[in-house]
Amino acid sequence: MIHLLPRIVQQGVPTGELPLRSVINTAVSKPLSIDPRTAPIHRVDHDLPAVPWAQMQPDALRARFAHAPEWTPEVVREPQFSTRAPSEAAVLVPIVMRGPAASEPTVLLTQRTAHLSTHSGQIAFPGGKVDADDADIQATALREAQEEVGLDPRHVQVIGQLPLYITGSSFWVTPVIGLVSPDIELQPNPDEVDDVFEVPLAFLMNPAHHRHHSMMWQGAQRQWFSIPYQESRLNADGEQALVERYIWGATAAMLRNLYRFLMIHPAG
Repeated sequence: MIHLLPRIVQQGVPTGELPLRSVINTAVSKPLSIDPRTAPIHRVDHDLPAVPWAQMQPDALRARFAHAPEWTPEVVREPQFSTRAPSEAAVLVPIVMRGPAASEPTVLLTQRTAHLSTHSGQIAFPGGKVDADDADIQATALREAQEEVGLDPRHVQVIGQLPLYITGSSFWVTPVIGLVSPDIELQPNPDEVDDVFEVPLAFLMNPAHHRHHSMMWQGAQRQWFSIPYQESRLNADGEQALVERYIWGATAAMLRNLYRFLMIHPAG
């Protein structure tokens, strides 16, 4: 047991065919045989502003999703390497309300087990495929989070969704945004999750930490984001040690879209 202290519809993009203005490749290591850490860094967005602290507070996040301005996400789909039929899926983006008056929010992430058939060993949001018994896409995200990490839906306030994201492995993913109360107890499922950790939302919403990568693979130019994070943890000897959390691919792309959404200035 791990003790932790503590459908917005996209506007401006028609349903059906999605824009291809930016194509990002999430790496599934087995089919693509790409080690993202070895890929050149094309650029880092030091020139873009970070999301202001005030806009990351719970009331501000609720207001932004309740009154979403028109916008177009930066990243919507990846080059397809899977021939199977698309599967509808959802992930929960759990924003844990840490700190005094929930003023230091974090994002809860998982590291997937190495034996999974897709996205094995990668950093991910809790989530998975839609089941026939799910009432809606939000129910899928909440159910999957409970199954993967033991997050009780009673501790999650869903405040909205980000636009659909299509992975190269043929998952049509809806990111569901939820505010999570502190002092939760998690029980990760060892069949799916190797580890659970949190990253400050302020770190993830600072584009100075967003790396653009680009490399040739099988005659095609592959592009993606990474957001590496160094976490300090106790090792087996009880000493503090740095652990690299290499966030990239679909997870980094959805975080990038969240950044763009929070930074959109309403018209007028």
